[in-house]
Amino acid sequence: MSLTDRDQGAASAPATPPAGGRRPGPTVADVVRALTTGDLPVRVTGYDGSAVGPADAGITLSIRSERGLTYLLTAPGDLGMARAYVSGDLALQGVHPGDPYEALRVLKDELRLRTPPLTEALALVRGLGWERLMPPPPPPQEAQPRWKRLVNGLRHSRLRDSTAISHHYDVSNAFYEKVLGPSMTYTCALYRSPDDTLEQAQAAKYDLVAQKLGLRAGMRLLDVGCGWGGMVRHAAREYGVRALGVTLSRAQAEWARAAIEREGLADLAEVRHLDYRDAPREQFDAVSSIGLTEHIGVRNYPAYFKALSDRLRPDGRLLNHCITRADNHAPHRSGAFIDRYVFPDGELAGPGRLIGEIHDVGLEVQHEENLRLHYALTLAAWCRNLVAHWDDCVREVGQGTARVWGLYMAGSRLAFERNGIQLHQVLATRNGPEGATSYPLRPDWLP
Repeated sequence: MSLTDRDQGAASAPATPPAGGRRPGPTVADVVRALTTGDLPVRVTGYDGSAVGPADAGITLSIRSERGLTYLLTAPGDLGMARAYVSGDLALQGVHPGDPYEALRVLKDELRLRTPPLTEALALVRGLGWERLMPPPPPPQEAQPRWKRLVNGLRHSRLRDSTAISHHYDVSNAFYEKVLGPSMTYTCALYRSPDDTLEQAQAAKYDLVAQKLGLRAGMRLLDVGCGWGGMVRHAAREYGVRALGVTLSRAQAEWARAAIEREGLADLAEVRHLDYRDAPREQFDAVSSIGLTEHIGVRNYPAYFKALSDRLRPDGRLLNHCITRADNHAPHRSGAFIDRYVFPDGELAGPGRLIGEIHDVGLEVQHEENLRLHYALTLAAWCRNLVAHWDDCVREVGQGTARVWGLYMAGSRLAFERNGIQLHQVLATRNGPEGATSYPLRPDWLP
């Protein structure tokens, strides 16, 4: 069966042949038919006027240019889709770009892809032109591929980590204020009820961390990867704790310092632009790591947890809060879209690996819980903020970057809901000689 006589869905009539009677090449609809099987769950329209899929579909994918089609053909999967979408060469109708969750859900659940036989694939490429196999330059929002990042050092070297953190976090503080809300907290919140506001849930998360760590007035807290200083400010304001936060993002540190001054917390709270490896080698009563472990690399877990343990006094507590894989066998490295557009060099391990590494540096795990569904609710709230402030966000960072964030957050929400990834809090103690610990027989924080 040829590419031009296959029938699927509600395809439009073939394009009118050009003057002279030369048979046109394959249309966008032909390409879609060749790469999918079964009924399409969405409508797909092409720059050439062709279309395929049900005319009454709630969601339409519009391939707006030849470049968009080339992106899809030269980088099959999520990377090609992302390039076309971020550049504006692929558009989605029926969802808001700040929250394309429903489109991603439908595509994941109902779109069935196929690899065409070699003869059919060759015929398709010949008809389209071999230039379709030449990848266009990627959008400016895309980070370099892993092999090119070697100019900044080996993976998870200090310079390369700093560059990766800057790519993600130094986008725009004004943009983050719109998306994250007043708390400026870019980690999973804690929902007592699905009806909680985002601010209520973020405050509840900080309270949970503080209570697990047993924070009390006069104690000293080190918060590594502190972001915009949310935990540092909460611990100082609500618990009277002397808190130091460190972050590799200069923009985060500057914002956090201004917030500390604005809230009158400078006598208790401090944020430094610093690698966690360079944090003061003092013994703190408690150490919190909320959303940093994802950036350090799985092979560096032993050194990372050893560094945190060394900064704890005997009987001190560590709370590690991070995204994990759902099991210990999944690949550590992220997919192409996340690696190029969101978290360059990011890595995740299973919860068992995480707990094992904490034990192996001499800490004792006392409690662990999975907040997977809480992160799905958090991401939904961030997407609502992005939708509500879309025009302001676009003015701040541009259409392409705003699309990256909508796509990333909606896709991550789906992954948490489907148990593709999880969020684990692990509480551990640094025991004294012969296992001595003041940790209570039962947890001493509120449920």
